Amino acid sequence: MGYADPKQVGTGLRQRLYSRAFIIGNLNHPEERFIYLVLDTQSGDTAIRYGILDGLRALGPEYAMYNHHNLAVTGTHSHAGPGGWLNYLLPQVTSMGFDRQGYRAIVDGAVLSIKRAHESLQPGYLSIGTTKVRGANINRSLFAYLANPEEERAKYNVSAEDDGSVEKELTLLKFQRASDDKNIGVLTWFPTHGTSLYGNNTLIAGDNKGVAAYLFERSTMNDSSAAEGFVAGFSQANVGDTSPNVLGAWCEDGSGQMCTFENSTCGGRSQACHGRGPFFNVPDNGASSCFEIGKRQFEAARALYDSLNDNSKPINNPTVKAFHVFHDMSNFSFLLPNGSQVRTCPAALGYSFAAGTSDGPGAFDFTQHSGNETTTSPIWRLVRHMLKEPSSEQKACHYPKPVLLDVGELHSPYEWTPNIVDVQIFRVGHLIIIVSPGEATTMAGRRWKEAVRHASASILLQEDHGTEPVVVLGGPANSYTHYITTEEEYVIQRYEGASTLYGPHTLAAYINVTLSHIHYLATDAQPPPPHGDRDAGQGLFPPDNSNVSLSFIRPVVYDRPPWGKKFGDVLVDVKPKYRKGEHVHVVFVGANPRNNLRLEGTFAAVQQQKIDGKTGEGQGEDAGWETVRDDSDWSLVFHWRRTNEILGTSEVEIVWETEEWAEVGAVYRIRYYGDAKSLGGSVTPFEGMSSEFMLV
Repeated sequence: MGYADPKQVGTGLRQRLYSRAFIIGNLNHPEERFIYLVLDTQSGDTAIRYGILDGLRALGPEYAMYNHHNLAVTGTHSHAGPGGWLNYLLPQVTSMGFDRQGYRAIVDGAVLSIKRAHESLQPGYLSIGTTKVRGANINRSLFAYLANPEEERAKYNVSAEDDGSVEKELTLLKFQRASDDKNIGVLTWFPTHGTSLYGNNTLIAGDNKGVAAYLFERSTMNDSSAAEGFVAGFSQANVGDTSPNVLGAWCEDGSGQMCTFENSTCGGRSQACHGRGPFFNVPDNGASSCFEIGKRQFEAARALYDSLNDNSKPINNPTVKAFHVFHDMSNFSFLLPNGSQVRTCPAALGYSFAAGTSDGPGAFDFTQHSGNETTTSPIWRLVRHMLKEPSSEQKACHYPKPVLLDVGELHSPYEWTPNIVDVQIFRVGHLIIIVSPGEATTMAGRRWKEAVRHASASILLQEDHGTEPVVVLGGPANSYTHYITTEEEYVIQRYEGASTLYGPHTLAAYINVTLSHIHYLATDAQPPPPHGDRDAGQGLFPPDNSNVSLSFIRPVVYDRPPWGKKFGDVLVDVKPKYRKGEHVHVVFVGANPRNNLRLEGTFAAVQQQKIDGKTGEGQGEDAGWETVRDDSDWSLVFHWRRTNEILGTSEVEIVWETEEWAEVGAVYRIRYYGDAKSLGGSVTPFEGMSSEFMLV
């Protein structure tokens, strides 16, 4: 999905993407359960969610208990995942439309992860705790945050190191099975954008959340207290105005200055303003900074996990509840707590939306914190005129946002953006999970959580003799409704405010709808009513555009090796010896990886020769060798490039960034697994092998 830049086209794989499924149910009432999915994607999505529910129904009647109410599909918000799979037209525009292959990979992987979780359900224990994560996030829109009331901000101003402008707290839920007391997983919530990898990165990765999950899962492989197959989910929280580029936003125009505080510009323009991660000066498109920010989240979560092992803080109340509602935000009238009547608006995006952020600046002359309907770009003027001029009523409803794209009132060739949104909450014991379809800013998330905490406290006081609720916010989930700001931040009209779809009262509307259904969380509450029958046109449902979406993505036509070569041949071989810490490179005659995504498999592997009478796991040419790294590992990078479009030739470069664990004196080799497509359409697998090399 990248940064909505058509030029940012994928060229390989830095890290496999995963679906991690967590199912929690009540032993005494097996029908009371929920699924919390953490996908290494930009967000949840309506079409993806429909596809998952259809896939679960196809598995048989025992999966019929999973429905809209108890399925949450959240994304880690990685900006380094594939694009083209979202339900609405607007995000499809910059990815050349809808990519059915990517869509099916996400849906099928999610269904498979749920199936595995469902099949392994067993009695267990839950423990919860919180800790601080230092140096993993800052507020990229501090100017807007400071518009919130000073007395409100003061409640969160902890110290000189923590001014409260972002949440430093990580909440961790630990899963432990009862049969042998083995820990089987953790689910965490912490807010920082998946924008450590920059806009010039073209390798697939889970960004910093993917790194954190990878490090945590690997850390349990030799841990006697953890079960094999341990799963670590690093979910987002109120991520809206956070950034992992913790050194701040700087001008890359040679001035050596920081970007302007009010609108993140350099010389009046946004393009040269970029946030800097902790290793911004390493020329690797943000990979070193990405790994460091993920590592900081992992280390805090791992320390908390270890302390919970010794000093468990269990969830003792077995109550498990869930509700979900589809709500039309295009014209929702309701009362604020002060009694005033307000309403929401059909979705629209403001001029500052086109300015982007310091994590990913926009183009042309748009700037953040702009309250004017001005641009010198003839392209944008033409686009706005051709699509739809906002009515005076729409302008007034969104005021003070100047409307650039009136996307909520565009329905041709299909809906451009959602007006029907998901509102969902889960409860297990005293843990309440708000499942947000948008990116709530720091203060917006706090207000939403505080409202839910206050409303749910009366339920828990009656049931748990004074237990205080722990409230977390996870998302973006189920759909993607862009941003959710406070009214004060909305007035400032930086990127987040301009991307708050339903007008200044968007946050208040989400809170209103949430609280009107919170009674379903009580232990003795009746189940919420079913949503209706979408196929029969009964009930309120968002559209499923997956079968009508346009696609201009060119298919793979064919692959051919160069003259005199065959697929898998080595073009540039390894050296005989490398020092530990060096990068090992090998180049093969390749083919387009879209021919076979090798789900549950790998495109690349590092194999180590076993000695002293030990043999590897394989047979034949694999005998005596053990695979020690594959393309799910951060340190093994897979690059693909088409060398001639007409002839269909490709090269694959595999790079192993050798690590501390690697053995000096050991012998290794690199393998490539590819699939070539003939002109007739058949796909044939092949392999390539480097020469052997030694670490010295």
